[in-house]
Amino acid sequence: MTQADRTYNRTLARERVLVEQVNRRLKILKVLSERYRNRRRRFGLRCNLIAALHNYELSLAA
Repeated sequence: MTQADRTYNRTLARERVLVEQVNRRLKILKVLSERYRNRRRRFGLRCNLIAALHNYELSLAA
C-alpha cells in the first residue's frame, strides 16, 4: 500500500470508531436494539432528538 492509502485508511478507521461508539451507546439505551413501533413519519424527528441529546451529553462531559 502507498503512504496515501495508509493515511486514508487510518483516517477512515478513526471516523468509524466514533460512529460505532455512538451506535453502541444508542443500543445500550435500547433506542436501536429493539423494533421501532411508533409512527414511521416521526422516526426521523425522534432520531434527530436522540442525536441532539447525545451531542448535548458529550458537550457537558468535555
